[in-house]
This record gives sequence, C-alpha cells and structure tokens, in this order.
Amino acid sequence: MNLIVYYSRKGENYWKGTIRDLPKGNTEIAAEFIQRAVGGDLFEVETVKEYPKDYYACTDEAQRELREKARPALRAFPESIGQYDTVFVGYPNWWGTMPMPMFTFLEHFRWAGKRVIPFCTNEGSGMGSSERDLAKVCAGATIARGLSIRGTEVAQAEDKIALWAKQSI
Repeated sequence: MNLIVYYSRKGENYWKGTIRDLPKGNTEIAAEFIQRAVGGDLFEVETVKEYPKDYYACTDEAQRELREKARPALRAFPESIGQYDTVFVGYPNWWGTMPMPMFTFLEHFRWAGKRVIPFCTNEGSGMGSSERDLAKVCAGATIARGLSIRGTEVAQAEDKIALWAKQSI
C-alpha cells in the first residue's frame, strides 16, 4: 500500500522570476497526480504555526529554520505508517533541501524496511541535498531516485509524473 506525504505552499510563490499567488501549491498538485497514477493515501504535512504569507518573509524564516535545524511543530501525524510499504515524500526545495517540517514528520517514524520515493518541486535547484538527507533521517529505508520538477511546469506534467510514479514502485 502507498502513502503520499507532502508539504506544499499555497499563496505567494516564486514563478518564472516573479511572485504569483497560487490557490494550490505545486507539490500538492504533484502529490494528487501520483495518487491518481498509483493509488494510496494522501497526507499533507501542516505546521502549527503558519509561515508568513509574504514569499520573501517565508524564505527568510525557512533559511533561519535551516540554520537552527529547527523542527517546527506539526498539526497532526498519521496514527501509524506500518501498513505502508511505499511512501512517496514530496516537498519544495527550500534552501537546498526539504523544508524543516518534513524533518519533523520523518523523524517521528521508523523507516526500516520501507521504500521511500522523493519528489521535489523547485525552480531550477533540483533535489539539492534532500535525497542524502532522506537517507540519513529514514534509516533502514530504501531511498529511490527522486523526481525533480519545476513548479511552473507541474500542472502540465501529469503524464510525466504518472509515468515516473509507476516506474518507481
């Protein structure tokens, strides 16, 4: 059984050199495409304290959290991930890796025996160090090759994302 867990930013996002207000985050769109392609349960990682609405203020806070190795509190966790063999883990690339809330989520569970498949939205920075970071935090899991996709292209990339997801499991 598959779990698709993701963190996504709605609202102000970087978009081809400008800031655009997105009604749905790019990573959420990708997660929904994965669910349609391979099935499974969706789980959105949400922080207790919301990030600033302003894009630049948000990036400043994200950079501070990375420097401090912060673990922001989350609103909820799944009761268990024991029933899932495969976990797709999605996030935007913030300062070269996953947003700190993803570390909070991942450190909450044991990963031995799981297959972890990362997907990352970005505007050209790729996966950064996130695959290495996943391997560290998900000790005992098999980390599959991730999918890096430009956020500005996600909405038009359902076929590409679906093919990757099917080939990854």
